[in-house]
Amino acid sequence: MNQEQINWVERKPRGKPDRMKRSALTSLLLLLPAPTLGVLFGMILMPGTAVGQWVFIFSKGWIFLLPALWFLLIEKGTPHRGKTGKGGFKAGLISGLVISLFIVAIYLLLGPRLIDAERVKALASEIGLDRRALYIGGAFYWIGVNSVLEEYVWRWFTVRQCVKLMKPGAAVIVSALGFTLHHIFALQVYFSPTVTVCCSIGVFIGGAVWSRLFIRYKTIWPGYVSHALVDIAVFGIGYVLIFS
Repeated sequence: MNQEQINWVERKPRGKPDRMKRSALTSLLLLLPAPTLGVLFGMILMPGTAVGQWVFIFSKGWIFLLPALWFLLIEKGTPHRGKTGKGGFKAGLISGLVISLFIVAIYLLLGPRLIDAERVKALASEIGLDRRALYIGGAFYWIGVNSVLEEYVWRWFTVRQCVKLMKPGAAVIVSALGFTLHHIFALQVYFSPTVTVCCSIGVFIGGAVWSRLFIRYKTIWPGYVSHALVDIAVFGIGYVLIFS
């Protein structure tokens, strides 16, 4: 991929290249550790405590607010509607279906042997997700809202910043690793090390695919379509584990 193909990253670059790189690196250093710290305090080190809950909530707010504030106040950017490249939604649909089918196939082959359904039910009960209405409502929120926010944070912001520092291929890997890290800590609360590793590999692959879609088609929407389909598959499996 040559430079002309990634000029969309900065419509009107401001400042010297070295200054832009330092700014991008600073933004990533401020963003990337936050979700992992939130999961560590909220789910592992201090679960159920006021401190743990506040750190978790603060980290969520931080990663959602920082990209917008950085774009507006530091980069002096102007919000504008992006235009999805031709074939973007088709690519999102196909990639989402392929990843979802792969997840379902792995679950059907290995899930009953590797996943302790009773433990998942017990943990779901602790936070009220053993009630169908709450679980379905949470699924709608996660698929319809949280997935969009994740695409905004990890693709629109993180990938853009990474591309300023490295080649697009490396940016895809770095952004996918950042997206995966906090999932690893969250997954190990619910699952065995083997399942955690398998799921984390899946999260990394998904993050890499969605980052590549963002670079290729220039908006978050192809990645969101793919992401939403994958979340539907994941919540479907969760429903079977909890309510079967």
